[in-house]
Amino acid sequence: MAITIKDVAKRANVAPSTVSRVIANSPRISQRTKEKVREAMNELGYHPNFNARSLANQSTKTIGLVMPNSANKTFQNPFFPEVIRGISTKAHMLEYGLYLSTGQTEEEIFEEVQHMVQGRRVDGIILLYSRVNDKVISYLYEQNFPFTVIGRPYDARMSNITYVNNDNFKAAKTVTEYLLLLGHERIAFIGGNLDFVVTVDHMEGYERALKNAGIRLRDDYVVFHEEIQEGGQEAVIDLMSLKEPPTAMLVADDMMTFGVLRMLSEMDMKVPDDVSIVSFNNVMISELSAPPMTTVDINIYSLGYEAATCLIEKIMHPAVTPKKVLIPHKLIKRQSCQRQAKKLAPQ
Repeated sequence: MAITIKDVAKRANVAPSTVSRVIANSPRISQRTKEKVREAMNELGYHPNFNARSLANQSTKTIGLVMPNSANKTFQNPFFPEVIRGISTKAHMLEYGLYLSTGQTEEEIFEEVQHMVQGRRVDGIILLYSRVNDKVISYLYEQNFPFTVIGRPYDARMSNITYVNNDNFKAAKTVTEYLLLLGHERIAFIGGNLDFVVTVDHMEGYERALKNAGIRLRDDYVVFHEEIQEGGQEAVIDLMSLKEPPTAMLVADDMMTFGVLRMLSEMDMKVPDDVSIVSFNNVMISELSAPPMTTVDINIYSLGYEAATCLIEKIMHPAVTPKKVLIPHKLIKRQSCQRQAKKLAPQ
């Protein structure tokens, strides 16, 4: 015989309505009462029927996660499992499930988002990226559907969008200035897909640092590739085939940097003796690479955790003021950078 709310209420010596409020994590119920009811639920082996609750409350207790492209490519980059870990931690605390997009193309992902919204499959959506002129953001904005963006919305007119981001412009400017202080002037920029706002911000920070230092921006030192190992390898081939190759590289992502290191090794180029490298994200491979990467820790877990916090708050309190949460970053100095040796003047 199935255990019911009435059985739990009798065991905990409370009203059935109190049990319902505990299941809904209502702030009106004291912590002591919540603990007593949850203890009774555990003793009886009672599990709330969330499907029934969803029908009654018009809530799914589910968050949709929209990835930038197919899962096959996305999960090659350690950034995404880590940001999802942050999201899932907060979601679990408030008993929300996760629904991941599985589309293989931008069009399929857009259609999937439409199904999530129109079919009310989720209560809200987190975009794990911010794309230039993204029709997913425009659609969610027009539908007034609860959503949060990890990244900075590109369209300044959408000022009331809640987002969680790093100061990517400042981070790229800072690491470029670090390479300049080490005596490097021939600094290359290896960016990800230029469709993504983070790449735009990184590039602008890099350009500003060079301009402030009075160094001319060289178009042949700026390349863009996918943020996977192969992208880093292709970037090195482009740059090291130049007549005057760079002495330092600013790479947009640790996974790309891993490919950069592998290709430089195949070319018998030593890091940092021949080329200094600084990267972004500070995922596990950055410390385990040879040599360990100098990189910017962007607190990926916190990006996910805060994005989930903002979205769930928006779901529970639709009138809440939109938030712009800035997660701090930190330059982690390891062994992939060194001072550029000064060339002796000819006698």
